[in-house]
Amino acid sequence: MSGIDKYELLSDLAKRRGFFWPSFEIYGGVSGYLDLGPLGAKLKRSIEEKWLKLFVYQHGFAVISTPIITPEKVFIASGHVEHFKDLMVSCLECKRHFKADYVITEAMPGRTDLALEAMPPSEIDSFIATNHIRCPECGGPLSKAEYSLTMFKTNIGPYGDAVGYGRPEAAQGIFIDFKRVFESSREKLPLGIAQVGTAMRNEISPRQGPIRLREFTIMEMELFFDPEAPKCAFLERVKDIELPILLAKEREQRGSKSTNLSVHEALKQGVVLTEWGAYFMALSVKFVQSLGIPLEKQRFEEKMQAERSHYSSQTFDHQIWLDRWGWVEIAGHAYRTDFDLSAHIKSSGADLSIFKPYDVPTEKRVTVIVPIDSSLGPMLREKAKPVIEALKQSNPDQVKRAIAQNGYYEVQGFKIQPTQLRFEDRVVRETGRRVVPHVVEPSYGAERVTYSLLEYSYTRNKDRIVLKLPPELAPTKVMIFPLMPKDGLSEIGSTIQQVLLESGIETEYDEAGTIGRRYARADEVGVPLSITVDYQTKNDQTVTVRDRDSWQQVRRQWKELPQHIHRFLRSEIKFQELGDIAQVNYE
Repeated sequence: MSGIDKYELLSDLAKRRGFFWPSFEIYGGVSGYLDLGPLGAKLKRSIEEKWLKLFVYQHGFAVISTPIITPEKVFIASGHVEHFKDLMVSCLECKRHFKADYVITEAMPGRTDLALEAMPPSEIDSFIATNHIRCPECGGPLSKAEYSLTMFKTNIGPYGDAVGYGRPEAAQGIFIDFKRVFESSREKLPLGIAQVGTAMRNEISPRQGPIRLREFTIMEMELFFDPEAPKCAFLERVKDIELPILLAKEREQRGSKSTNLSVHEALKQGVVLTEWGAYFMALSVKFVQSLGIPLEKQRFEEKMQAERSHYSSQTFDHQIWLDRWGWVEIAGHAYRTDFDLSAHIKSSGADLSIFKPYDVPTEKRVTVIVPIDSSLGPMLREKAKPVIEALKQSNPDQVKRAIAQNGYYEVQGFKIQPTQLRFEDRVVRETGRRVVPHVVEPSYGAERVTYSLLEYSYTRNKDRIVLKLPPELAPTKVMIFPLMPKDGLSEIGSTIQQVLLESGIETEYDEAGTIGRRYARADEVGVPLSITVDYQTKNDQTVTVRDRDSWQQVRRQWKELPQHIHRFLRSEIKFQELGDIAQVNYE
């Protein structure tokens, strides 16, 4: 398909056959929004379920659901209000707005060394001027860069007295609920908590169809583990899986060559910092390969320090190669350490640490913070309890340093004076220790994964489109065709359809047009199997079963099909094992 833009071909197919199309079409559409049709919605749900099975269910991890609209105080604590911003430039002639890094990468493709997301406005302005970069639409001059908050802001309640934001990730709901889930999950670490749901990002100029959306489905998991016990019990399963990694040091030298390392090698060489991080990267390779995307079309781009999100100590973007856009991120793998839990502990005063008992109790000398309630109470009033508790949980050394530098220590917006607390050395008997868990996060955009699957499934056989979707993910698993819509064949076909539906196999019935045209229609929406009811069926109850990919056909008693089709969809048997080879020419 050299020279052909798959996105255009796929978009045409998607609109005609019900996979996806732009939202609000009858009103001219709005960039950054996408509707999924009947087939697209089913395909995305199948992908979500596959992800949950691979990343969550097989490990016994938990799944929760939390609100999309989130109070402002949550995102102030997490750092999103301060950091979740993109630099924007505008064309002074056509007045269009662009994400600053977009206009630079469009003008200078292949510059992997540029940490554009970390450049301040002045550096972006200088870079654009020095390299004579202009508007990608009309060629006009560009404005100075300025920050734009990429979260949707709203009011909670009819009177507008509480500010909220549409969540740009599902993670914060998980962090806030961590202690509840931990306590209801036998209080064991490591603990994975996943969430699949809507996220929203107010992108400046989304211009990549289904790839960059303002509203999308995020598949996200936070894996909580004790930093003093960081081993991954499942690592042996994946230690030899190869990870193609575009290292940060390679990018800094303007290189784009990936280094292939096994999971074992990546950990031994310190390329990946945590065993859990490497494990989920390996699962990510398996997940993407199961969608029909080969390893040579995948890579993990290590983010440079200046590019990483404010909460991350290490980030790898799992990218795949797409026909129109080149390397595109479909997932992020971040080592968030204890950043988020510690931020919410400090902001809310809630204790989100967990207690890990020792095998044998120990005694140790510690310094503790003793708040002077008589002084703090009148100042804090109704906030006294949470602020005093947060003060007690603070690190004594950090409190001492803050007082030495500033003359006070700030807790939840209150400046605690040195006369309002004291430090005491105590000998305490410890039966365990309190731990603020560290976190590794794999996070996926479901629509990006769905589009990528469709692009890699799009093929042609002679003059036909054949969408070679993995059988287990195909929105429709089986089509039923009577050879002719008469002589009782339609009634038999309808009976077979009902039997398959009742056995849990997504099945549709079609008797319109020639049998060849019906096969073609099934091929272009990715139906793995087509059953034809012909005149022999009336004699011996056998039907032909056609394979989408090879166009071969076998014949079998139709009442035996449900159990065998289930096995085929689970990849337990090959197509040829569904029946005896049939010499028919219904194409």
